[in-house]
Amino acid sequence: MNKKQTGISAGCASCPGELPNTLCMTDGGTCGKGCPTLTGKDILAAANREYGDPDTGSFARGASIQEAECYANRHERPYVMQPAKTRVEEICEFAARMGFARLGLVFCIGLKDEAAVVDAILKSKGFEVVSVCCKAGRTSKDMIGIEDRDKIFQGTDEAMCNPIFQAMLLNEEGTDFNVLLGLCVGHDSLFFKYARAYTTVLAVKDRVTGHNPLAAIYLHHTYYRKLISAGPSE
Repeated sequence: MNKKQTGISAGCASCPGELPNTLCMTDGGTCGKGCPTLTGKDILAAANREYGDPDTGSFARGASIQEAECYANRHERPYVMQPAKTRVEEICEFAARMGFARLGLVFCIGLKDEAAVVDAILKSKGFEVVSVCCKAGRTSKDMIGIEDRDKIFQGTDEAMCNPIFQAMLLNEEGTDFNVLLGLCVGHDSLFFKYARAYTTVLAVKDRVTGHNPLAAIYLHHTYYRKLISAGPSE
């Protein structure tokens, strides 16, 4: 079954089950309406066939092994999850595990200082790093029809963020794996679309919370109540 047959789309975010006793994790577990474990069997079969591709299968195995490696003392019984590695450590370990030597670092110009630290960390682990900031190329926002009222610095010939250029440059450089740091919403999407190599995200842009977007989610019932109570976004 799928949406065409049931009329219900997948809604895992509103599943009534309590972890780990959900159908996706436990045989006979709880699920909600439209549970894709139940309704998406044909799509699941097609998706699982994709892992038969040698490159895809190897990447998936490496990612799954890396996931487990981020927890300590897994031999203990009963086991209580003990996270042990930061995101940047995980990225370095995964890239090494997969044999990636040439890494692409794409970043927002507003995180230039942070990018320099990440660049140094990656290089200290033996990787070759090709880095490119969002404003590289200095393409005017006028080219894509941005009016002055929609610029950040009005009255200037403002350079646009150019994630397509970032992606194409790294494609030309032949990077094995790309790391994204702080690109804006939408700009990151364009980078994902045009980049040839696999890409992971070290951090995303959130100007208000110091690039920690989950802060607003954690505080949705107090300081960020407006996120739900204010209604649809304009």
